[in-house]
Amino acid sequence: MKNKKIFFLKRIIDVVVSGIGLIVLLPIFGIIGIFIKLDSKGPVFFVQERAGKDGKIFKAYKLRTMVQRADRLIGNNPIVEKNPYITRIGKVLRRIGIDELPQLINVFKGDMSLVGPRPTILYQVKEYNDFQRKRLSVKPGITGWALINGRNKLSWPEKIKLDIWYIEHWSFWLDIKILLKTISVIIAGEGLYVEPKDVNIVKK
Repeated sequence: MKNKKIFFLKRIIDVVVSGIGLIVLLPIFGIIGIFIKLDSKGPVFFVQERAGKDGKIFKAYKLRTMVQRADRLIGNNPIVEKNPYITRIGKVLRRIGIDELPQLINVFKGDMSLVGPRPTILYQVKEYNDFQRKRLSVKPGITGWALINGRNKLSWPEKIKLDIWYIEHWSFWLDIKILLKTISVIIAGEGLYVEPKDVNIVKK
């Protein structure tokens, strides 16, 4: 019963914070949207299907930081800093960590939480073993334990291990710690990109 009350409190905080955040950020999104449209052709938002709690598929939102159809051009390769498909405004949005904030919509809707494992791309879920599937036992988050402990410098297995550690050791105060640490990680730009040697970008 205690855990149910704590998880209910977590959901209340998610709704309140995401609701206030969306109200505050709405005019900012409008201004950023103008710059995105002026910088390159395409929509303001990048929408992609992700796997949520228990593998439920939902549409995750973020501000578009790359040229149209860049996901098809890059494929499953991770993103490097000098990726030719990242737009000028996209580099700025990624650096200051604003591109993921539209996922507050997902948090408000209940698809995501403020804190949790990052939402999984569908093809990755198909490759999960039983241990890795534990990652889907909670709602994905805008930030999480793996994000503040290496971010994109971590290998995929390392991220999953950290995410499952978070699930097994979850507490309200751990969420607070992650949220506070996220601020310093974003300001410092820690782990934003993988090393160029780890990926080959094929231009098409």
